[in-house]
Amino acid sequence: MLRVVYERCAGLDVHKKTVVACVLVNKQDGQVCQEVRTFGTTTGEILALAEWLKSHQVSSVAMESTGVYWVPIYNLLEGDFELVVVNAQHMKAVPGRKTDVSDAEWIAQLHRHGLLKGSFVPPKPQRQLRELVRHRTNVVERRSQSVNELQKVLETGNIKLGSVVSEITGVSAMEMITGLIEGERTPAVLAELARGKLREKKVQLAAAMTGRLKPHHRFILSQLLADISFCEEQIQELDLEIQVQMKDYEEVLQRLDEIPGVNRRIAEVIVAELGTDMSRFGDAAHAVSWAGMCPGNNQSGNRRRTARVRDGNKSLKRVLVEAAHAAGRKKDSYFSAQYRRLGARRGKKRAKVAVGRSILETAFHMIQRKTTYKDLGVDYYDRRDPEKLARRLAKRMAGLGYKVSFEPTGCPPQGYQGCRIICEPLVSAAQPA
Repeated sequence: MLRVVYERCAGLDVHKKTVVACVLVNKQDGQVCQEVRTFGTTTGEILALAEWLKSHQVSSVAMESTGVYWVPIYNLLEGDFELVVVNAQHMKAVPGRKTDVSDAEWIAQLHRHGLLKGSFVPPKPQRQLRELVRHRTNVVERRSQSVNELQKVLETGNIKLGSVVSEITGVSAMEMITGLIEGERTPAVLAELARGKLREKKVQLAAAMTGRLKPHHRFILSQLLADISFCEEQIQELDLEIQVQMKDYEEVLQRLDEIPGVNRRIAEVIVAELGTDMSRFGDAAHAVSWAGMCPGNNQSGNRRRTARVRDGNKSLKRVLVEAAHAAGRKKDSYFSAQYRRLGARRGKKRAKVAVGRSILETAFHMIQRKTTYKDLGVDYYDRRDPEKLARRLAKRMAGLGYKVSFEPTGCPPQGYQGCRIICEPLVSAAQPA
């Protein structure tokens, strides 16, 4: 017999236009009273749902995280009830006779016995900050889409500007494109618009600007330039608004900015998605799993199969992979050593996920312990097990036809076990051609 955890609870089956609510109340004689009602999803209907739940003295409410439809309900019921948002995948794993009962009743029954585990829903200030940061990401993606389309239209008009300039949205390139839109057709005149070092490529620019641009191309280009300009204005406004909203986290952002590959924008995403209260995750491993930066679990018996990474938090995962890509190219850092070490064996994509996980764990501990970043060093893996490194190098030398022996030295470098490697060529070694 399952123990009853909530004597007065409710389950909500959330849809786009309706919410089906099931209330379960324990009577004094041990019987369970059940009542089901359907409400709309407008503000007035949701407030009516709240009053109906209060009339039954409901203390806890569980609902399925269906798209974004649960968000307005959560916002209006927050503060009056204990709310539990349940992942649909978790509910599916709980065995039962779901096909014989309605979704709302099944959710209420599972919640009544404490069989549902709630998803992490941050406090309202952090949710508002999340929406701003995610909206900025969407605007940046829209700008990138317009820039890519701009490049495509120029190519279809035989304008090879992208083959000469490094940035198609630079000052010189944008002035040339504006000249094309305004009807200037002389390549030499357009090449004269180049600025700075780009003026050294006037001959290449004149050749690149010789094309067959039609009137419909100019019309499309004018609209794309307007889209890019509008997105850039929005991004600037969002940056200012996010900076105001994050004034209380300025010290945290500055410390996270010290991590290789992490800039101000990525640090803002990390704070907006994770928050600054790390106790809700327990430890760094749970935070990594929640973010989706660890491999999935696909194991049957003693056999473990390859599994993709979990879905997790897509917004956070995106910036962590971006940070890992940048950290892998930074010289003389631990993350670059980790990236090269894993990329050679497992491929660059897996290496980015692994480095992104390390960046997330580093950020977690820095926020939790309020510490600054300290790099382990590019030679961390060599210092961790110097004897293993010596054996590996000796094996490679032996493969080249040398006999290798070791002798201890008097003053080893810091972190290393000092030794002198003596290499003697073998008589039977094959001579190089």
